[in-house]
Amino acid sequence: MGLYNKYILPKAIDWACRQKPTRKQREKIIPLANGNVLEIGIGSGLNLPFYDKVHVKHLTAIDPYIEIWNENKFDVKGLPFDFKFIKTSAEDIPMDNNSFDYVVITYTLCSIPDTTKTFEEIKRVLKVNGQLLFCEHGKAPDKSVQKWQNFINPMWKKLGGGCTLNKDIPNIIENNGLKINKMETMYIPGWKPASFNYWGSAKF
Repeated sequence: MGLYNKYILPKAIDWACRQKPTRKQREKIIPLANGNVLEIGIGSGLNLPFYDKVHVKHLTAIDPYIEIWNENKFDVKGLPFDFKFIKTSAEDIPMDNNSFDYVVITYTLCSIPDTTKTFEEIKRVLKVNGQLLFCEHGKAPDKSVQKWQNFINPMWKKLGGGCTLNKDIPNIIENNGLKINKMETMYIPGWKPASFNYWGSAKF
């Protein structure tokens, strides 16, 4: 899987994540971030055009998968706010406690192996009044779709870089110490096992 993960998978993920339905989802959540922001799992930078040019002061972006970051098409030196990319995982964020006003995570929880450790880190780096902004695909509400998610998931994870179809996103967030203060859900256009979306915000 080495050549596949290095050369084929990054382009496949970038293509899938830049489709119109997911772009519309990004437009709903990313402009809410302001101040000092951490984005977990920046991928190929598809959220960058949607950050508020006036209210974001600094964006720190992390991702362990440098091959997909190299697929980015943006001139990061031309961004209207300070920007820094760090190659690291969500389970080990090399930033000080209480550093960020907002943590942003979009279409990333699906592929994080240790969500418990990830949320320990999120809570550590968030300021007391900070917020998590999230937009993720996950467990569908319909039993028939859940059945397909569960059946396909083992092979999907192998081909999709660890992407999991059936994670219960709100439970992951709230069982790890954050309270969801706003959330919306819907099937976005696309393949149903991967198209049920949760998006909103959470805080301590």
